[in-house]
Amino acid sequence: MMKLVGILKSRRQIPGQISSMKNTATDVYGMHSLLSSAGISTTAQNFSGSERIFASYDVYKGKAALSAQPVPPRFAKVNAGGIKVKRQGFIVLSFSPSLGERKYDWERKQVFALSATEVGSLISLGPNGSCEFFHDPAIKTSNAGQVRKSFSVKAHSDGSGYFFSLAVVNNVTKTNERFTVPITSAEFSVMRTSFSFVLPHIMGWDRYSSQLPALEENSAKAGPARLATEWDR
Repeated sequence: MMKLVGILKSRRQIPGQISSMKNTATDVYGMHSLLSSAGISTTAQNFSGSERIFASYDVYKGKAALSAQPVPPRFAKVNAGGIKVKRQGFIVLSFSPSLGERKYDWERKQVFALSATEVGSLISLGPNGSCEFFHDPAIKTSNAGQVRKSFSVKAHSDGSGYFFSLAVVNNVTKTNERFTVPITSAEFSVMRTSFSFVLPHIMGWDRYSSQLPALEENSAKAGPARLATEWDR
């Protein structure tokens, strides 16, 4: 706190440094820089454990906007104690069409949920790689085939990035929508890194590192433990 006060005093000695900040965006960036130089982290905030965190990576382009956000898995209790993954999480991609310059129709967005395996295919793409996935939201039901979705990733011819495309065919409403968002190499690098980080979390594997290790009581009297892994054989 004393360090922050000292910085504020030193800033007042420079004419127009802070008092001339009239633009809101400039004020925000200036305060962020000020807090960072004072050694204060803006991420150290207190949240209750029951609050859900919404964090997305957004890319805005001329014809459409793309948003990527992880969705955690669902867990269920088992009779023997503990919990298991009832439904794996995923990374949802949302495509929204453009209405004009820097305006998008969020009400008409279409989504595509990437499974863990599909995320693996995406992050393993090389500079000239491509992949395509097909989904039927109502598969294994009486409504199967009514809506078909296909998501594809194709590399730019010059190797500078990729095209992310989503096609949605709705046989009920008789509509056929298609979205294409060009992704630069830098934007894809952010996706690759963040998707790789979140992959164990959508599988539920991060819970293994947070759970307490099982203790073997009276191991000397109980005899050899049952072989649980191939490395114990």
